Amino acid sequence: MAQTSFVKEAQFYEQRDGKKVQCQLCAHNCIIAENKTGICGVRKNLDGKLYSLIYGKASSISSDPVEKKPLYHFYPGSSVLSFGAVGCNLKCQYCQNWQISQVNPDNYSMKTLGTADQILSQIRRYTCSGVAFTYNEPTIWYEFAYDMAKIIHARNYYTIFVSNGYMNPEPLKKIAPHLDAMNIDLKAITEEKYMKMSHARMQPVLDTAKLAHELGIHIEITTLVVPGFNDNVEDLRTMAKWIHDNLGSETAYHLTRYHPDYHYNAPATSLKKLIEAFEISKAEGLDYVYLGNIMKTDYENTRCKNCSTPLVKRRTRFVEKLYSMKDDQVTCPKCSTVIPIVDRRRKIL
Repeated sequence: MAQTSFVKEAQFYEQRDGKKVQCQLCAHNCIIAENKTGICGVRKNLDGKLYSLIYGKASSISSDPVEKKPLYHFYPGSSVLSFGAVGCNLKCQYCQNWQISQVNPDNYSMKTLGTADQILSQIRRYTCSGVAFTYNEPTIWYEFAYDMAKIIHARNYYTIFVSNGYMNPEPLKKIAPHLDAMNIDLKAITEEKYMKMSHARMQPVLDTAKLAHELGIHIEITTLVVPGFNDNVEDLRTMAKWIHDNLGSETAYHLTRYHPDYHYNAPATSLKKLIEAFEISKAEGLDYVYLGNIMKTDYENTRCKNCSTPLVKRRTRFVEKLYSMKDDQVTCPKCSTVIPIVDRRRKIL
């Protein structure tokens, strides 16, 4: 298989007059003049054609616990080979990964990932169960992510997107058969706040989460609880209610602690506020709510929604699975309630 690190023609764009192109990958739908890039900084118009500048290139490579994504209801305790590139289609003022998300390929030294066979070799070497496209926004890495996900998924390794959800429907539909799980950020629950903090619209994110759920992709939602932005009671209640009404009460919801970073300088989220957000989300009918980026507490453990029996205990990188398996379904050992955790046996090809 040939080396995969090069500028590659993009998918999902149309040519316009005057050698302009319109990128149709994400909801910005950027119209890009010749020799310019879109908002993401990694998709460039060269002579009237759109190209990805980051195909096969990575800023970060690591073997992580899948819980770090965070995914708590998807192969608990497994390791995932995680890749990130550079750039992002959002411009969040509080970005916690701004060192890679807010730069472009010209001013960041990137690694070459190599062929699909070489990536599969790394998966085996690190005893991983799959791959995650993460750290920055994987949507803007679409061509590489799609090509790799298709091959890796066909070998029965799992594939994950950790995403802001700002993707158009057709790209999501195309990759869905090769994508097992997504963690999607829900940053706020009003258009005004999305535009003010991220320079993007809210509705495409909600539409992506709903469509991914309908397409059978395992979905978990994360909200970074940011003081003075999205931490008021009304917003917390509305976000939890939206998840309940549109994705289901069994959707895992991660409420994570913000710390001052990039252009936003509010104090770090207090544990008291996170616990309040937890209680509000539970009161809105969500069965599985977790707190993240805090000292380890019982708020990261999974309990049966019916009888509260511990099912997964988590402490840093140690995960203890206490549930039962029956016909590839996770069940509570005490009351036999079926738990929405994906942990099917996989035969690696």
